[in-house]
Amino acid sequence: MAKPASRIEKIPPYLFARIDKKKSELKRAGVDLIDFGVGDPDIPTPGHIIEKMGEAIKNPVNHRYPSYEGMYEYRKAVADWYRMRFTVDLDPESEVVALIGSKEGIAHLPWAYIDNGDCALIPSPGYPVYRITTLLAGGVPYTMPLKEENGFLPHLDGIPKDVLDKAKIMFINYPNNPTGAHAGDEFYEKVLYLAEKHDILICHDAAYSEIAYDGYKPKSILEFDKKKRYAIEFHSLSKTYCMTGWRIGFAAGNREAIFNLGKLKTNIDSGVFQAIQYAAIEALTGDQSCVDEIRRVFQKRRDLMVNGLNSVGIKVKPPLATFYIWSKVPEGYTSEGFCEKLMEGSGIVVTPGNGFGEEGEGYFRISITIGEDRIREAVERLRSLFSASNDNLGNP
Repeated sequence: MAKPASRIEKIPPYLFARIDKKKSELKRAGVDLIDFGVGDPDIPTPGHIIEKMGEAIKNPVNHRYPSYEGMYEYRKAVADWYRMRFTVDLDPESEVVALIGSKEGIAHLPWAYIDNGDCALIPSPGYPVYRITTLLAGGVPYTMPLKEENGFLPHLDGIPKDVLDKAKIMFINYPNNPTGAHAGDEFYEKVLYLAEKHDILICHDAAYSEIAYDGYKPKSILEFDKKKRYAIEFHSLSKTYCMTGWRIGFAAGNREAIFNLGKLKTNIDSGVFQAIQYAAIEALTGDQSCVDEIRRVFQKRRDLMVNGLNSVGIKVKPPLATFYIWSKVPEGYTSEGFCEKLMEGSGIVVTPGNGFGEEGEGYFRISITIGEDRIREAVERLRSLFSASNDNLGNP
């Protein structure tokens, strides 16, 4: 058997693959698991989107190879959505590209910009793909720690000048996975100042921009980079419209970055099935009351989960966005140790913070992507587990 490439050896097992293995073992043992692990909404895709898909899939024109960059009609729908949502003007031809989910674009972008030894600025804790794809492209990830005392924003002033001078790209992600944190105007302005000064392409992962609560409306970095000189933004319909399995998203912004990402796609990737693009057009241009309802459901779950955690002694604040709750583990536990304790002791699955980077150690993430009844049951299981142990779950 041939030896795998050395780049494969640099990649750790994907976080959720390790968790899935443990879950399978417990399920085989008959454990009833309440799974707060993966951020995969349980809410069905809105009906009008499914109906449009049903119409489009019957048309044989859509059974052929799709264009790599996406149908013009889809890219125009994205541009129209940006204008409506952010008052940002985009050229559908040159400033938008369709993606097979935002993960695809995020994973491919470093290949278009990183040469061997080039630096990419990576938030930690953060979406593991930022770091892994940088390594695969031959780059050197420079970690930007996200600290609680700084609102889980990177300390931009703490990045050494020589690192900034070597950096080609910077990944940022607000509203943030896994912390649920949000960013203000001053942060985006400072990021773009660094981009201009050091010639860095800012890659903003904005997949959670529409999952926000309490009147908060997240902003696009393109509202600040109006000439689209330094930023490319990645979006997904997965979270906004509960379409995770449909695999459709888009990137928008700097036309050179869009061109280079599209050039890469034409050589190693494929386009999005056209019937799904028509469904996505319906999602972006149709009745948006479904998004309000999705937010209402998640906000109710957020409040239920936050109140429940606080009632058993796990102190958390309600996030203004995303469907994640990020919390410290009890004293004396590692992230993995506490998550294993929950899984084995109460059948509750949460994600260890260190799976999102070393700076996530000491935390765990809850995805509120299951129904209210199961959230209530999970709180009761936690209460029983805590009451059965002394001193905050006892000794690890």
